[in-house]
Amino acid sequence: MKTNVVAHRDFRIATIDARLYSSFLEHLGRAIYGGIYEPGHPTADEDGFRRDVLDLVRDLDTPYCRYPGGNFVSAYNWEDGVGPRSERPVRLDLAWRTREANQIGVNEFVDWCKKANTKPMLAVNLGSRGLDAARNFLEYCNHPGGTYYSDLRRKHGWANPHDVKLWCLGNEMDGPWQVGHKSAYEYGRLADETAKAMRGFDKSLELVVCGSSNSDMKTYPDWEAQVLEQCYDSADHISLHMYFANREKNTLNYLARATKLDRYITTIGGVIDYIKAKKRSKKTIGISFDEWNVWYHSNQQDKEILARDEWPDAPHLLEDVYNFEDVLQVGGILNTFIRRSDRVRIACIAQLVNVIAPIMTDDGGAAWRQTIYYPFYYASRYGRGAALQLVVDGPTYDSDEENDVPYLDVSAVHSEDGRSLTFFAVNRHPQTALDLDVRLEGFGSARVIEQVEMTHGDLQAVNTAQRQDTVAPVNVETAKIEDIRLRAALKPLSYNVIRLSV
Repeated sequence: MKTNVVAHRDFRIATIDARLYSSFLEHLGRAIYGGIYEPGHPTADEDGFRRDVLDLVRDLDTPYCRYPGGNFVSAYNWEDGVGPRSERPVRLDLAWRTREANQIGVNEFVDWCKKANTKPMLAVNLGSRGLDAARNFLEYCNHPGGTYYSDLRRKHGWANPHDVKLWCLGNEMDGPWQVGHKSAYEYGRLADETAKAMRGFDKSLELVVCGSSNSDMKTYPDWEAQVLEQCYDSADHISLHMYFANREKNTLNYLARATKLDRYITTIGGVIDYIKAKKRSKKTIGISFDEWNVWYHSNQQDKEILARDEWPDAPHLLEDVYNFEDVLQVGGILNTFIRRSDRVRIACIAQLVNVIAPIMTDDGGAAWRQTIYYPFYYASRYGRGAALQLVVDGPTYDSDEENDVPYLDVSAVHSEDGRSLTFFAVNRHPQTALDLDVRLEGFGSARVIEQVEMTHGDLQAVNTAQRQDTVAPVNVETAKIEDIRLRAALKPLSYNVIRLSV
């Protein structure tokens, strides 16, 4: 089968915000304890952070990391995580029914971010707490000194302010499962007043308000309209969350779910435009897709752990073991974000280590790349610059999610320096190769720099500590430039990266 694509140098969607490739760490399971932090581990540094994990995180080049939650943040007292470790209280975490020892808090997290070459995106508790705790947290983090909370930080050993610029005002406040769940009006009013107080400290802050936890919520999309009605002028972004599953074991339906993600973004983009017009505003609120990933493999195990009612410390929760099929899904999700970079300015893969994560560790043992590590790695490395508006003509299929789903899922990015053009392509067809024919317009001469392919005979193949490269990318050389055309054969059910010098 053949798919024709036209890529024109001047047909641009948007300049991609590098924050599209951000990440997330929550005090949940082994994301923190046993994930990034494990004193006594053979690779642990002087602060107890695992160097092997840091190496894998740095390779992903993730610009921001959201912290400390997630559901966890809605009953979290930030003060519990600062000061001498021996004096920090052990608390019960109501979100995940575990114990929290508070051995890592905001100061240690900021130190870890510096080592990981990322920046903190902090969330404040608007569930069990509110405006006052948020402004005190901000002062503790960002004021140089001479005030109660800034001097408290200095007393704790961090003389310089953390200068955190990106803040989330709560988490999933539309969800009845959330501690301190509120109506859209209640939350919108609280978010607006909290935002105004925080901007009283620093007008340059970027603030993210809570949108829908998923597009199946009964309150969606009216939630976004009501929230933005209250706080449009004081917010910069609205958050969306979405997770993907293949419980029915139908690959084509599973891979078509990226179309649902696209509809989600389109719908909320329309809500933003409506409220913008209603407010007579010149500002366009961005979308922060600050939780997304595949999540379903560990669901039964999680139910069994939580049913024990033991309040454990750092249990093995949400430890999805990803397979090759998930590579194709994550590749499609990232392609969607690239194509919708006109709307989505920030996106955070949830999460980074152990908990529904691209990186997995054994306690006291190895750290390794899960299968989904690779599409995120390539998108983060080569998906920065201008997203191009491609014209695609090829075969399609009907699914439970959507009709006329293209077998070829493709995005293209023209690099910031203008010297390279990268195509990210997923062939969704289960049996047939796609003959890719791309007409390159306005690029002059081009040559293939690199062609990467990921495919496997077993969709359920996984990487483990013992066999870390069962699913891994390989370099191939099927792509060729002829006249002004790029031609390549894309294997059935494959993820592909083709980089051109232009």
